[in-house]
Amino acid sequence: MRSVREDRTVRPTEQDPVAAAGSEFIGGPAGRRARPGGGWWTPVRVVVLVALGMFALGMVQKLPCYDGAWFQGASSQYTHACYSDIPHLYNARGFAADLVPYFDRLPGDMEYLEYPVLTGLFMEVASWITPYGGGSAAQQYYWLANAGMLMVCAAVIAVCVARTHRHRPWDALLLALAPAFALTATINWDLLAVALTAAAVLMWSRSRPLAAGVLIGLATAAKLYPVLLLGPLFLLCLRAGRLRAFGTALGGAAAAWFLVNMPVMALAPEGWKKFYTFSQERPVDFGSIWLVISQRTGDPLEGANAWATALTLLCFAGIALLTLYAPRRPRLAQLAFLVVAVFILLNKVYSPQYVLWLVPLAALARPRWRDFLVWQACEVLYFLGIWMYLAYTSSGDDQKGLPAEGYQLVILVHLLGTLYLCAVVVRDILFPERDPVRRDGSDDPSGGVLDGAPDSLALGRHARARAPLYSEVAASSGAARVRWGSGLPQG
Repeated sequence: MRSVREDRTVRPTEQDPVAAAGSEFIGGPAGRRARPGGGWWTPVRVVVLVALGMFALGMVQKLPCYDGAWFQGASSQYTHACYSDIPHLYNARGFAADLVPYFDRLPGDMEYLEYPVLTGLFMEVASWITPYGGGSAAQQYYWLANAGMLMVCAAVIAVCVARTHRHRPWDALLLALAPAFALTATINWDLLAVALTAAAVLMWSRSRPLAAGVLIGLATAAKLYPVLLLGPLFLLCLRAGRLRAFGTALGGAAAAWFLVNMPVMALAPEGWKKFYTFSQERPVDFGSIWLVISQRTGDPLEGANAWATALTLLCFAGIALLTLYAPRRPRLAQLAFLVVAVFILLNKVYSPQYVLWLVPLAALARPRWRDFLVWQACEVLYFLGIWMYLAYTSSGDDQKGLPAEGYQLVILVHLLGTLYLCAVVVRDILFPERDPVRRDGSDDPSGGVLDGAPDSLALGRHARARAPLYSEVAASSGAARVRWGSGLPQG
């Protein structure tokens, strides 16, 4: 006899035409007598194995560089599209010389390590298991050590995304099969922050705000972007009247971030602040809309910091209004995706691995294969475009690769792809009946204490909605279903 939990597991092949068509490779959609989650092959385990398989393929894609392109001049690693920061920074940031990050001054133009403290610790741990030396063999070992640790992060991300929406574990296949995720996973150390952020979202979905806050704080100690999730949490808790839960998460985040940073902040203040000063002083760089404007106009855009900050704050204000005016309180994953996407779109630089920040959130915010694959195609094109552009700029008179005009075009494609996914997420917020997650009457499976909670504050014509939203509990008890966005029961 199947359990209620198994019965209610959502099968994408029954709701998504692209998923149904893609399932033909493995025999077609599951039949009505199928037993999802039965035996060892649970959805979470399948998702994790697929994610690890794709991660391994991403490592294979770096093989030309591992075999020598990293050490044969700049152009070769770009033409093979297999560049990674990891082997190069092993020497350049003093790990080969056993220098202590943040405490020991570096000999090159970068005085101290320009990464947050937790990422610096991750890099240092990988160096401990790497044979000392500055040669190519040591750099290869260092990349392998980091790749092994990053693979663990990828598995954690897959588990967290698969378990965040209890009855939609198969949505995590979007993450597991994302080509841009596999291609960029070992370029840099971003997966550490992504794993901690995914775990924070999972903890929030389990109504554990303190654990979620602590994980957000740790993630922010590894990369700056996770702190942005506190904004959506505040807005949603404000609308639901659950500010105490937000305060708990905020306190946990602040405490965790401070405890991790305090030792380095106190003992090596110059090294500690390098990440923040570097981010502030960094000029307009690869992948940003500001680079396109700068190259087209010939203006270095020295005021890009001010413009980017102002536009980002303006967009955040728009997201706040959207949250309070929406017919139903938006889901956490939707707002989290939007704020991180805005940060990426308006940032002074877009490194190809930044797509990792968005992939788990996109899988939860808009679990539809067509939209996800459109966006991924744009990101893969950008991944290839930036390396071809760098090959062009490093090839001298040979001029092999993609010229500036072509690179500007792939930047615009990347921007439009992300804007497209933002647009469909906003549409789902404004018309919640079009949200794939809410079509069965669910409220917010990742909402935790917010899931099914009545509104306490809403603006516009929806301000009168105070009744609890239609939930699965209400459905099973025979309670009246609530109209979309009205807060009033159907007759």
